[in-house]
Amino acid sequence: MELTHIKYFLEVARTEHVTKSAQTLCIVQPALTHALHKLEDELGVKLFQSSGRNIKLTEAGNYFYKKVKPLYEDIEALPARLRAKSDTQTVTVSLKVLAASSFVTNAVVQFKKQAPDLRFYLVQREESTLYDICIQTFANYHKPEKENPDEETFVCSENIYLAVPNTAEFKKRDSISLHELGDTNFIGLYGSKQLHTICEDYCNRIGFKSHVVFESDNALAVKDAIASGLGVGFWPEFSWGKINNRKIKLLKITDAEFKRDIVITLVKIKQDNSRTEAFFKFLVSMLKKNSK
Repeated sequence: MELTHIKYFLEVARTEHVTKSAQTLCIVQPALTHALHKLEDELGVKLFQSSGRNIKLTEAGNYFYKKVKPLYEDIEALPARLRAKSDTQTVTVSLKVLAASSFVTNAVVQFKKQAPDLRFYLVQREESTLYDICIQTFANYHKPEKENPDEETFVCSENIYLAVPNTAEFKKRDSISLHELGDTNFIGLYGSKQLHTICEDYCNRIGFKSHVVFESDNALAVKDAIASGLGVGFWPEFSWGKINNRKIKLLKITDAEFKRDIVITLVKIKQDNSRTEAFFKFLVSMLKKNSK
């Protein structure tokens, strides 16, 4: 597949109109149509189908779009990122944040006070391979048998509690079985989030199905919804920050050991990794402090 054809495909998928896309790409329409047909021939599937005067992605086209778009964006950004990594004076730290985003954001804000010239580039796509530091989470993390000499990893565990409104129903409780909750409304993170996957796996193991009434891809929105009394939800022990004790109470889950491992990986591929290593150590120290 030619990179140019991928570019053309993404533009047509965006506009759903070949003529408009040709104008944007500054090429003639027949050339664009030919490139799309060639891409379909190479893949062996139809990517588009007619829809009135426009065209729509087929099921295969939509799947291809979701997979190739982040890869193309990474490739497009690669030259600038490589130049930054080879520059010994670079002041940019690239973060891949798949977990504990509120905690990491707070760490960035705090570190900027002592290093105001340092820039941070944040990405939250699992597909991205371009980063200096990656923050992710697992139910039970296992270090690889062969460690990469260019990588350094720190692992910290935290319990996962059930956050409930601090009302008379729960006021005298310190723990709870999920099977007590029945049709209780649950507030949660959207399905693509790693914490959601971990909690869902734990629930499946104990045969519990939560009654979800509200989901968001933003942890802050989940926290606010629980605090407002709209339902209950899973809450990491410390990585989401302090709770409002007047509105929320954390209960230990008795059905199983609900916990997760937060994994921070430092990739040392720059000529000068000193600034990145400094932030990595700062992030680790904050995590250690908060986990006590």
